[in-house]
Amino acid sequence: MPKRLMPSTAALQCFEAAARHLSFTRAAQELNLTQSAVSKQVALLEEMLGRALFMRVRQRLQLTPAGALYLAEVDKILTQIDMSSRYILSYGGETEVLTVATQPTFGARWLVPNLRGFGRQHPGIHLDIRNVLEPLDLIRAKADVAFFFGQGTWPGATCLELFREEVVPVCSPELLEGQAFGRAQDLTVHTLLQCTSRPEAWHEWFLAQGLQSQKSYHGPRFDTFTMCIRAAQVGCGIALVPRYLVEEELAEGKLVVPWPHAMPSTGAHFVAHAEHAAEVPKVKALVRWVLDRCVNRAWPPA
Repeated sequence: MPKRLMPSTAALQCFEAAARHLSFTRAAQELNLTQSAVSKQVALLEEMLGRALFMRVRQRLQLTPAGALYLAEVDKILTQIDMSSRYILSYGGETEVLTVATQPTFGARWLVPNLRGFGRQHPGIHLDIRNVLEPLDLIRAKADVAFFFGQGTWPGATCLELFREEVVPVCSPELLEGQAFGRAQDLTVHTLLQCTSRPEAWHEWFLAQGLQSQKSYHGPRFDTFTMCIRAAQVGCGIALVPRYLVEEELAEGKLVVPWPHAMPSTGAHFVAHAEHAAEVPKVKALVRWVLDRCVNRAWPPA
């Protein structure tokens, strides 16, 4: 394995502070070092990189193009080191970290509310919940547990079904003022909002009613249902979304269903973990918890 090019964190800190202040003197004051110490660290860094990071223009310090590029990278590195160090401070000696991957809207609308009380019952498990748009590789341990929508098949993983869903069209009440739809195609007089993860949704919704629409794929596209729902709420158009995600907005009258056809989705929501992790206590605890929530809370609402 080739030797890594690994400058010291002290050199990176000196460079970052000098670049931010454009002054070795001010950088030294911030870091409680001498001006010569900061200057020496930067010189060693430049020697290692084979590039000048600073130049003097009219006796003032300026970043070279290479220096400006390196600063952006160094800032990321130092920020990550700081975050990782603070991260460890939040754990006790007996705490285990459980990394959970979830799609953003599912996580915010279903998972987080249903995790209430988990921490009290399992104080030794620290949840690290991450939003992902694409499934994570459980086998390579990027996540201990993952939630996803699909057919329940994932190589090397155990997938347990949580619940199924149905999709309905929703829009703001103001969008329908003075209008009455006599047929489903009439919805296309408005913009049909699209969600990237369900590109066929509108086409399948019309088809389930024996209908065709040339506008099934037309309309602005959003990465997440959260953005799609928000766009519908502010009057940008009509969104086709899982009903369980908008129960609160429908109950409060912030969204309405302009046409009553509800279509069952072809997939379901699953919780998954690597096959070899089935007996890991922290994994078993979370899986049992969310399965109990599905049974006891009867999701989706009947």
